[in-house]
Amino acid sequence: MSSSEIILNATIMGVGMHLGAWRHRSGSPSDYINIDYYREVAQLAEAGRLHALFLADTLAVSEENYERPNLGAMDPTAVLGALAAVTSRLGLVATASTTYNEPFNLARRIASLDHLSRGRAAWNIVTTFIPDVAANFGKGPLLPHAERYAKAEEFVDTVIALWESWEHGALVGDKASGLFADRNRVHPVNHDGSFFSVRGPSTLPRSPQGRPILYQAGSSEEGRALAARAADVIFTVQNTLPSAIAFRKDIRERAVREGRSPDSIKVLPGLVPVIGGTEREAQQRKTELDELAGEAELRKLAARVGIPVSELALDKPLPFDRIKANDKFNASRGFQAAAMQLGASENLTVREILYRNGGGHPQVVGTPEQVADFIESWHRAGAADGFNLMIDELPSGLRTFVEEVVPLLQRRGTFQREYRGDTLRENLGLGNPHDPVRDQERRSANYA
Repeated sequence: MSSSEIILNATIMGVGMHLGAWRHRSGSPSDYINIDYYREVAQLAEAGRLHALFLADTLAVSEENYERPNLGAMDPTAVLGALAAVTSRLGLVATASTTYNEPFNLARRIASLDHLSRGRAAWNIVTTFIPDVAANFGKGPLLPHAERYAKAEEFVDTVIALWESWEHGALVGDKASGLFADRNRVHPVNHDGSFFSVRGPSTLPRSPQGRPILYQAGSSEEGRALAARAADVIFTVQNTLPSAIAFRKDIRERAVREGRSPDSIKVLPGLVPVIGGTEREAQQRKTELDELAGEAELRKLAARVGIPVSELALDKPLPFDRIKANDKFNASRGFQAAAMQLGASENLTVREILYRNGGGHPQVVGTPEQVADFIESWHRAGAADGFNLMIDELPSGLRTFVEEVVPLLQRRGTFQREYRGDTLRENLGLGNPHDPVRDQERRSANYA
């Protein structure tokens, strides 16, 4: 893939990223548990030559609180497994928590998806920042931020070791000799760490794409360190152009310090496009969605920055001092920092932040040309390798993007007209991670 080409993923969040989408759209409110809905969205994304379909994962009901469809209620690997059968080139990105999973089971689920899709699977690594999730997995509280990331580091290393426990060519399948697999090329993991003990090896042979793609969502210091060391793609929260440029530059420099090429890691901020045939029509769509959502966006902003709704006055700036004074904040530092940077950069009121900040991500309300211009301007400035599109309402918002924005980008020569290969790794322009020397060093250090 040319470095001048933009990467675009479509993200499914319930029936749309906007919290009023379920009331505004024509489909059933229960579509988020309907396979026909997911099939329609996936096939739209593939028709538009988008690189991947990205599914969120939610492990508690508290964020939506029964007011709207849960943004990640369905198990992503189950949904994407079904979609692998009705798509052929579209990447399939499943979010899963390192805080509330086990490495062996998750490695197996993602590897299964990768084989069934012939090399199109990815895992989006998250550490879970919603406190109510903890009560669904035992009696202990949500782990502190630093401990969540220490656990994530060990989790990711163990999953990679499992995926690489079968060497390339270990599955022989020689009917004449009766040799199915060369056991000398399959290695135990024998991991015994602070959080996990996993013997291995994997039950599945090496992935068609070397190993599944690793996405990582996190912008804190610990999140950046994990991303630079292990991730192929970063899903980040950046609301201003300067902060996005600085973030991507930092990630690329960290990758180099880890012995990696800076081009081996792709940075994709989230983006909420609200599109109309004219700017007025786009603003009308936005207004209708906002009115149907009520105060839901305000409550979400309060949770993101870590203060009560009662302390957010719509026509005043964010109470920065109160936010900074909350030393018990244990949620997403990336979302918190992005909202504060946006508010401070232009001295915006809370109302103005809500208009610009789509559930935590930058929001463009305008024509297809204005959306395309925004995407290209950030890409040209070195702020992004592409975007995770947080579609306001599905499937209508994605259909408009595919039919109106994609052709503009293609005519300008900045977005692919056809897929470059069969695997997600090929289509993202990422090399095969298999390195015989490094594989042998890893085995010598970690395997019995």
